[in-house]
Amino acid sequence: MYFTKNNDFHHGIMFHHFHDDKIHPKSQGSISKDDFYKLIKFIGKKNILSANDYLEKFKKNKLKKNEVCFTFDDAIKGQIDVALPILEEFKIKSFFFVYTSIFEGKPDNLELFRYFRTNCFRSIDEFYNEFNKFIEEKNLEKFYKQQSSIIQLKRERHPSYSLEDIKFRLVRDILLTKNEYEKIIFNMMNEKNFSPESFHEKLYFNKKDLKNLDSLGHTIGLHSHDHHTLIEKLPYNEQKEQYKKCIYSISNILGKPVKNINTMSHPCGSYNQDTLEILKDLGIELGFKQMMFIEPEKGMKKINNSSLEIARVSHSLVMKTINK
Repeated sequence: MYFTKNNDFHHGIMFHHFHDDKIHPKSQGSISKDDFYKLIKFIGKKNILSANDYLEKFKKNKLKKNEVCFTFDDAIKGQIDVALPILEEFKIKSFFFVYTSIFEGKPDNLELFRYFRTNCFRSIDEFYNEFNKFIEEKNLEKFYKQQSSIIQLKRERHPSYSLEDIKFRLVRDILLTKNEYEKIIFNMMNEKNFSPESFHEKLYFNKKDLKNLDSLGHTIGLHSHDHHTLIEKLPYNEQKEQYKKCIYSISNILGKPVKNINTMSHPCGSYNQDTLEILKDLGIELGFKQMMFIEPEKGMKKINNSSLEIARVSHSLVMKTINK
């Protein structure tokens, strides 16, 4: 049984990575088409609403506790190649939240770096060991001690992450600047003779993919322009520019009025009150976070705290439940 006392409220199922036997190799947290079939059966097709139905029922306050929707973040090509045919088979129209620098030929390196660390090392721990050699001059133990409360909180809220996963993300997002972090990874790529540009086509959506999803009846929504991992740390005007660029880019690609683009998800679950104000001003009616928890530090008082803070659970956690 999927629904329990811990998730007995309407929410989204959050998808990122899929693998197959051809183009998309298995990676940390990825699922196959067979896994996807199992997940749909486990949740129950009758409980999975198409995106438009979820939005309309939400606006009318008619969503039931056992109703969910599917959401796909980051415009990752495996979603098109592996998941989309199954969505069409079951007639499940979903939310696809895209960041838009991709469509200007300037994809964020997050997905590229993930592909590199997954496929050019024997294990993720080997990658972490090699990465840490590049920051030996930093006092990591002192840094981890300073971040101990955050580490504990993330372990509670992200049970699919290992301790080393969490430490790596804190180093990436807090200890290092973006330029410092990217310089290290590109140096590691050079050591492995890894050519980043050759992987762009297999990793990311293109404009044709976006238009196809729209024509099939799926809902395209915002995920910022550049996919900052901590958008909440940006000043108000920079956040506003991120979401304005995103909504106008989607509008131009799809040939749709801006007012018809009214859903989003927060990249890496990062937002603050400025973000929510900006999104409301842009006419966004429904937004998804990354958590199935109340986050008091964001001023939340309940799980689905507002129209722009709807809970989601990661597909990897659902698969863990299935495979128990």
